[in-house]
Amino acid sequence: MTSLEFEATSPLFPRATRGAARPQAAGRSGRASLAIISVFDELCGIAAYTQSLQKQLSESYEVTVFELDQYLLRATHRTLRQMADQHIKQICRDIASFDAVNLQLEHGTLGRRPVDIYRRFSSILAAAPQLSVTFHTMIASTGFDFAAWLRAAARLRFGAAMRIKSEYVRRNLLSVGIARRLRRAQRSKHVALIVHNRRDLRQMQYVYKLRNVHDHPLSFLGPAEAREIRSTAARARFPLLDAVPEDARLVGVFGFLGRYKGFDTVVRAMQHLPPHYHLLIFGGVHPNEIHPQQPINPYVATLLDAAYVDTNLFERLKTGAEETAPALSLALDASLRDVLTAHPRDLSGRIHFMGALSRGDFLAGMAVCDTVVMPYLEVGQSASGPISQALELGCRTLASRTQTFLQLGRYHRDTIEFFDIGNHLELAARIVARPQFDPRERLLAYNVETNKATYLAANPKPSEAAAFAPRRPALSFK
Repeated sequence: MTSLEFEATSPLFPRATRGAARPQAAGRSGRASLAIISVFDELCGIAAYTQSLQKQLSESYEVTVFELDQYLLRATHRTLRQMADQHIKQICRDIASFDAVNLQLEHGTLGRRPVDIYRRFSSILAAAPQLSVTFHTMIASTGFDFAAWLRAAARLRFGAAMRIKSEYVRRNLLSVGIARRLRRAQRSKHVALIVHNRRDLRQMQYVYKLRNVHDHPLSFLGPAEAREIRSTAARARFPLLDAVPEDARLVGVFGFLGRYKGFDTVVRAMQHLPPHYHLLIFGGVHPNEIHPQQPINPYVATLLDAAYVDTNLFERLKTGAEETAPALSLALDASLRDVLTAHPRDLSGRIHFMGALSRGDFLAGMAVCDTVVMPYLEVGQSASGPISQALELGCRTLASRTQTFLQLGRYHRDTIEFFDIGNHLELAARIVARPQFDPRERLLAYNVETNKATYLAANPKPSEAAAFAPRRPALSFK
């Protein structure tokens, strides 16, 4: 990845830009200028999308990416929060000269506290000459649970009562509050919204009464780029696979390690697969989950435990009997030692932690896998970058039946094989079965070109606001 160009706007607040040495209202080519405000860390999914989006739009706009400084914006110390506000103010001053501005909105990238997120969002909304907001997460508004609050207060559980109230305030401010600001801004200038599924589209239109709402799934790779990745991807690229037999069938999971990803479902499924199936875990612990003095991340420990790594039968028997029986002592002869010291379900030789890789290695890893599995739990996500990339690469893709993946399947029909959330036995059966769809012969109806058309419609040139319309296939939601 090309390094970011840093231009010091002040000794304390550097501005990271991409695509132009200095922000400008229009490039030398006379094209309209577009500012994209986003995180730009290589290991972040939104950053990867922003990089792809910049490439998609570079023929139509002079694109400059303003990086959101996560060290400042996610800080809670008073001094750093003030510096973060200054960071946003500097961005607001710079984007005023652009023809159009796009904000890649994941609420947490603007701050930890709801009041900070709301204030900084409002500043960007006010400063942009015209704005499109890409919602990567939709926070649903909920009514105040007065009954639960009253029960907690009556039992003198004041901490619980305060949490109920603060959660309501947070969700209301970041849903209804932001929608109210958008609605007000739409009265005076062009403000468009981009969401990743039809469910969020209806939420924006019918619940929040907003106009100029566009929907499109995440799109990263064009057909030519996908072919190049597939043609150059090889197991030899990954030293950790040197010891894996050539005839092994590779099952891959992708993304930061976290409980909601459901990787443990795939580990349990491995117990029901033939021994020549190997699991590759592409991803590491999220940087925000690295804590001082923690010997191992709890979810990593869960995965190792599910795989019976470094576990023998004696330890399992002892653990199960510790609380109900006297201490167990065994004298092992040579014939029994091997039986009891090597657990028959130990998967340490068939599970490979590939680590947090660069974008190129991440995509190449998908291409070398025989099956890509997305075993996520339902957490209300709007979209998932890895599954979109897997489909664009032509990978055989199995996904849990979450609302997110079901919504994606309505755009990319006959491409995803579904299994019920957490059902590792069904997953194992689907992995060994013949593919339900031929992954290599598909052409996605929703792709980088239709994604580009959506952004052109959401970010028109000031003189041609009515001329842009997304050219996309008709979408039926029967």
